[in-house]
This record gives sequence, structure tokens and C-alpha cells, in this order.
Amino acid sequence: MGLSVSSLAHEHKNFILEQLEQIERTLHPSVTEDEELVRRALFAVRNKSVVFERYIPTTSVLYTAVQDVRPTEVTVHFNSNVIQCSCPQQNWCRHKVSVVLSLYQYLDSVQDWSARWRAKKGVNLHLLASNRTPENWLGMVNEVMAHLLPEGRQIEQFLISNIAENALSKLKKHLPFEREWQPIYNLFMEVAVLNKLWLHIFETGTNLKNDYFEYFFDRRFETIQNYVHEISGKSRLFATDPFFDVLQSLVRELLLERKEYISRRLNLYLLFWDTIFIERKRIEEESDIIQNLIESPSSNPNLSEDVPLPTVLALFHILLKNYDELREILTTIRPEQLDIYFGLAKFSFSHNDEVAGEMILRATVPHLNEFINKYLLPQQRQMSVRRINLLFDNIKLTEHEELMLYTAFGVYGVQPYSNYLLKTKRYEDWAALHQLYPSSISYLETCGLKEVLDEAPEVTLPLYHYYALEEVKQKSRMNYKQAVRIWKMMKSAAKKSGKTNYWADYIQTVREQYKRLRALQEELEKGNLLV
Repeated sequence: MGLSVSSLAHEHKNFILEQLEQIERTLHPSVTEDEELVRRALFAVRNKSVVFERYIPTTSVLYTAVQDVRPTEVTVHFNSNVIQCSCPQQNWCRHKVSVVLSLYQYLDSVQDWSARWRAKKGVNLHLLASNRTPENWLGMVNEVMAHLLPEGRQIEQFLISNIAENALSKLKKHLPFEREWQPIYNLFMEVAVLNKLWLHIFETGTNLKNDYFEYFFDRRFETIQNYVHEISGKSRLFATDPFFDVLQSLVRELLLERKEYISRRLNLYLLFWDTIFIERKRIEEESDIIQNLIESPSSNPNLSEDVPLPTVLALFHILLKNYDELREILTTIRPEQLDIYFGLAKFSFSHNDEVAGEMILRATVPHLNEFINKYLLPQQRQMSVRRINLLFDNIKLTEHEELMLYTAFGVYGVQPYSNYLLKTKRYEDWAALHQLYPSSISYLETCGLKEVLDEAPEVTLPLYHYYALEEVKQKSRMNYKQAVRIWKMMKSAAKKSGKTNYWADYIQTVREQYKRLRALQEELEKGNLLV
């Protein structure tokens, strides 16, 4: 038919080798299903079941057929690096693999490739899964990850999520039949895969600070959270204790020995100690481990420098209600750590421990100003202030502490400070706040302008004056109309506060000051403000 497969294979050598590398990375010889898939693909190659039908040079598309139980069509798009198969199986199927290997045989020995692939088989995952121990479960994770994470090789950032999902899909094929064991198995594998992947990323120097990793971690955290809540609502089997012991060690390792994203690692750690590890004996043991690390950091040479050990220890003082020890730790707070302490305060309130929550929040007040203005990005400040203010709603501060709190909030805390001033009926201070941080009439309304108008209308007059003149400064008909609307509100407030003479003098002065602005004078007359 005039098609030289050998020439075609050499022409697209890079494509074939890339596809073969993907097959090696995706299919694991220790997984029974993967081994069977490759075996059947090799059988198709040996029996010449792959037929190269035609090649379209202008589009670089190769059409092939695989003589299987049912004839299957496989189309190779060399330009777009896509291989399509007519069978229903997703990702790599035996037909796609057989086509890639049929092309590869013109470049190198398929038998040698097969031997190298099978040599990567360490242990049989099915055998490990059949003997249920935490060591075997870790062995399964190590076997799968060793195949997906070649030693010393950096991972492309966009592949991190795919590698984890690939590993978990292989491990889930060995999910226990017993329903009570399934969430424990899923949780164990999620944490173990995350830990192994993070370790490889650190050891190979792969850049962690990127959106891909953040997205990957947040998705995995959400899944882990679901499994944790599923387990927390069920009674535990005595046989699961050793698995929770190893899980505790893995979670600790993720916190103490991994790098970057300390807040996310702490959130994961808190999740387990909030919901899963609730036995007092376990809490005391973990507390002793952290205390020993504080006293002798060299006892763990892999300890990450970004771990605030006293803060971690504070978690266990909260759980054990060791308030004196917690108070001592709170004297060492640094501004850059406040986000972590807010997490601990939220944790305390969720455990109905108002004493610990109040102690933590009071200790953060002196450091708030520096934390917000130095350690938060401008785009984070508004949302963070709202979150912090909600936490402080749980306690009653002194007048001095309130002043420090809202001063630290600054422009980002105008709304919560406004609500506080209204609650304490300090209407003049409310008006002064909005003069200090001017915004708009619509924002004033969200901050309680209606209540101030009802209780102390006279304090709103300077605000209306300011916003009306801001509109006048724009010097357009539309802005003049808006200025008149504001003056109408001001007129109503003046009338309500019994200052009609003041209003008459005020509007006359405005008219005289802007007598050259004809359009404004017309709008003033239309608005019936001069009467």
C-alpha cells in the first residue's frame, strides 16, 4: 500500500518514545490489571494483530486496526500528541499500547523493553493487600510510588496531581471488601501518597511555590477531610489501632519534616487531632514527642525549620486544658505566627473551650497591627479582617483592647468598627470614623447610616456635606444630580435634628459659592432645595 512503517517510526521517533515513557509511568508491573494489559498488548504485537492501514502526511494522522475479540480502530495524531481508540476503556488500553509497541519495534527491541518494564516489579500488591498490616499498606504505597517517581527526577508541576491520582487509582483496586475498613484504607492511602510525593518533591528540588501544588493540595485536603468525617462518626474496631498509630506518625511527619505551606500542613494536622486522634493517652504521647523536640531539636535531623514547635505544643495544652503552660507559650507569640494562633483560637471555640480561646485572642491583640500591615498581602487584608473580627465576637474586650483591635484593622475594619460603635451608641465616633476613612453614601448605608439618622441625625450633616461636594467636583450634569440627591438627604437630616435655620444658611452659601456653575444652579432649583 506504499506505507513504510519503518520510515514513519523513525520520522516520529520522539513521539513514540514519549508515549512509551507515559506507558511506563502509568502502568505498574506490580498491579495485576496493568501486567495483564501489557501482556495482551505484547501478544498482539507478536501475532501481528496490529494493521497499519493508511497514513495522511498532510495532517500527520495514522489509521490502524487491532484484530482483537472485536476489531478495534486506533488513530494516532502525531502533531497533537493524541492517540484515540474506539474501545470504551479510558486512558491506556491494550489496543493503544499494542500500536505504540508495534511502532517501537522499528526503533528497538520490544522484548528488551518488556524485560526492563517487568524488572521494575518489586512485590505483588495483591499479596501485600491480602495480609492486612500497616507495614504492608505502606509497602504498597512505596511500590506504586517508586514506579511513578523515578529516583532523583524532578516532577513537572502540572503532573503532580496526575501522579497522585494515578497512584491512588492503582491502590484502590485493592480496597478491602469489608465496609468498615474502606474509609480507613482510603484515608491511609491518601495521607501516605501525599507524604511520599511531598518528600520526593523536596528531595529533587522541585519548586513547590506554584498554583499547581496549591490546587493539588487543596483537592487532596478536601478528600481527606471527607474520609476523616466519615470515620469520626463510626465506632472503631480494635484491629484498626495499629493503622491509626502509623497514620498518626505519617501526619506528624507531614507537619514536622516537609517544607513550605506551613499553614496548610498545620490545618491537616489540626484536622486529625480535632476529629480522629481523640484518646487522652494518644494526646499525651504526642504532646511528649513535641516537648522533647523543643528541648532537643537535634533528635530529629529531618525537622523542618519552618515548624513553630511551641505553637504545635499549644494545641495539646488546649486539648489537655493545661492553661498555665498555654499562657507561658502565648508570651512568645510573634506577629508572623498570628494566622496559626487564630486557627488555634477557632479550634478552642469549636471544642467549647472559651478559656483557651479568650487567652489566645487577647495575646494576639498587641501584634495585630504589624501582622495585618506587614505579613498580609493587600488583597488578603479585607477578608482576613472579617474573619478575625468574627473570632473576636466570641469574647468581651476591654476598651483599651478594642481600641487596639480596630486601630489595627484600619481601613479594612471600618464596617466591623462601625457595628461596634453603633452597638455602644457612640454615634459621634461613628461619624468621625467615616470622616477619617471616606467611602461613599452606599457604603455608609451598609455601615448603619439609617440607625444613626434615627438616633443622632445631626452627626451625619458633615458627612453629607463632604460627599455632596465630592460629586460637585466632578463637574458633570450627572454628578450634579447626585449631589442634589445627597443634599436632599442632608436637608431631611437637618430638619429631623431641628436645624432648619442652619440648613437655609448652608444651602444659600452653596448657591453663592457655585453661582458660576449654571447646570448645578438648575439642578438645585429642580430639587427644590432653595426654598
